Amino acid sequence: MQQKSILMGKLSSIKEPVATELKIFDEEFAKTMKTDVPLLNLITTFLLKRKGKQVRPLLVFLSAKMIGEITISTYTAASMIELLHTATLVHDDVVDESYERRGFFSINALWKSKLSVLLGDYLLAKGLLISVENKEYDILEIVSNAVREMSEGELLQIQKSRKLDITEEEYFTIIRKKTATLFSACTSSGARSVTTDQSVINKMRDFGIKLGMAFQIKDDLFDYENTTFTGKPKGNDIQEKKITLPLISALVNAPNIQKKEIIRLINKKSSDRKTYNRVFEFVHEHKGMESAQNKMREFRDEALDILFTFNKNNYRNSIESLVEFIIDRKN
Repeated sequence: MQQKSILMGKLSSIKEPVATELKIFDEEFAKTMKTDVPLLNLITTFLLKRKGKQVRPLLVFLSAKMIGEITISTYTAASMIELLHTATLVHDDVVDESYERRGFFSINALWKSKLSVLLGDYLLAKGLLISVENKEYDILEIVSNAVREMSEGELLQIQKSRKLDITEEEYFTIIRKKTATLFSACTSSGARSVTTDQSVINKMRDFGIKLGMAFQIKDDLFDYENTTFTGKPKGNDIQEKKITLPLISALVNAPNIQKKEIIRLINKKSSDRKTYNRVFEFVHEHKGMESAQNKMREFRDEALDILFTFNKNNYRNSIESLVEFIIDRKN
């Protein structure tokens, strides 16, 4: 727990250069969530009280500030991204039949799937309306492309989980679409909110992709670490038959007879703790963790190479620290 506190302290210091902007954003975002429907207000209030680390709006503001001066367009971009991200989390909990989110009951657990789907749709529509009302058509295009890519990535992952035949290349395609594209939308929309220089926007888009890839690999590594902050292994991906990079790498390195054993175990209709423990051992035995960690660091280094093409300032320093925070985080 002490290590977690240290990491959260780091995140607070990373936010410091745009702390004022984030405070204004929080206040304005809460206002945009208010409606005339009491039930909807109850649910959105629940969501706002359980917001995460705010990595995505933070990326929007830091990207904008590194390049120029924050504008109303920056706030619009951050709101659109946050609405999109929240909508995808709500929808993901329905797809995965998940009843927990960030240590609390999910919307799906408290208000069931029908209302969860409608809420996700509402949040997406709200994001579209904000962009149209503010005539932010370039940013709308960036975010709309992210929605399309994320949907394609989710569908591709579902398709592959049925056959358990995912390759490393397909895995990278899935996480680029599912996760990295939203990071890219953060950084490129942040840039677009302060400049029309397409070469700068493209560089920030590419930076976001690399950062998002590293972020998702880090997430996938959690499933195969010895403990989490709760003191026990997760195993969520295995239960949902999601084949991620640590397991893919181990399967590449393992003898054929062991590959078949592991696929058979994962393919069972019920995945118990014994199954997870065997897969966990297999991944560590065949260096799946090391391979995935090396690839994560490779994407991190590629992201930093792009970042370092920009002039050094406090905001670039904060983005660099955020990159390291994403690699070092424990949840």
